[in-house]
Amino acid sequence: MTDPLADLTTPQLDEACFRPIDRARLMPGPGRADPPRILILYGSLRPRSFSRLSGEEAARILTRLGAEVRFFNPSGLPLVDDAGADADHPRVRALRDLVNWCEGMVWSSPERHGAMTGLMKTQIDWIPLSDGAKRPTQGKTLAVMQVSGGSQSFNAVNQMRILGRWMRMLTIPNQSSVPKAFLEFDEAGRMKPSPYYDRIVDVMEELVKFTLLTRDLGDYLVDRYSERKEDAAALSARVNQRAL
Repeated sequence: MTDPLADLTTPQLDEACFRPIDRARLMPGPGRADPPRILILYGSLRPRSFSRLSGEEAARILTRLGAEVRFFNPSGLPLVDDAGADADHPRVRALRDLVNWCEGMVWSSPERHGAMTGLMKTQIDWIPLSDGAKRPTQGKTLAVMQVSGGSQSFNAVNQMRILGRWMRMLTIPNQSSVPKAFLEFDEAGRMKPSPYYDRIVDVMEELVKFTLLTRDLGDYLVDRYSERKEDAAALSARVNQRAL
């Protein structure tokens, strides 16, 4: 995969309407100055993968909005139930390291047979709900996008929303769905100006804003009474045990 961030030109944007993120308005008072860290996952390994190309356009927009962006290339990622495939597989470790690195994610999948692709689901399945003492996805932001070969649909983004909620991520309200994606990209793999491109800009703006707003509060926002109660009971049982 070529580096999409080597070319940060965004000719599709109306520069008169594009705005940088106003951090002072989002976060009055002193705040962290480091860029929000965003990981992009895509759901197809085709040479001309429209979910990857959509993700690359998203990455350019995110970079212009001040984010640091990385991709995970899912080539070589084993199926979760492959014999011998475990968390020490180099591709699994690479994915989990990126998940631990990021503060937010973009999931971009084709819709196939009315659902996200198996490749997209495999990546999500390899992200654990807990990794040692950490919960890698808890409190992190998420934006969902899909591309379709036919008419506009929202099956894949709806599925990914369910998964994001299950993984205790803060999935932003906006989302992107690009129908007949083969008509929306030129020969160079760049997305043509259109309302569908404008929606991706909207989604990335919202993702950066929500990430900045919640980056230091994620663990607190998803802190649960029931889990605090369970932890307290477990601590009490350990402290009061009669024998080791």
